[in-house]
Amino acid sequence: MGVKDISRSELIGLSIEITESENKSLIGLRGKIIDETKNILTLDTKNGIKKIIKSQVKFKMETNNRKIEVNGKLITNRPEDRLKRTRKI
Repeated sequence: MGVKDISRSELIGLSIEITESENKSLIGLRGKIIDETKNILTLDTKNGIKKIIKSQVKFKMETNNRKIEVNGKLITNRPEDRLKRTRKI
């Protein structure tokens, strides 16, 4: 699974780590995505639930034994619209 595949897939349930952020206190934050809206990822972290603005972060995840870094700006839209858009391409 590559970065293009991430834009077509369901993110809920994936574990991520924030690698870059406009809010420096978020860097290094790890958690499991439990909800997603157009602009927000909701993470379940060891310190509780955190809401993250997609366009302000880059995050990495591991899938199929590959580490992938994703720019949140690339996935800033509603999940159902993102799925429809990438299937038309």
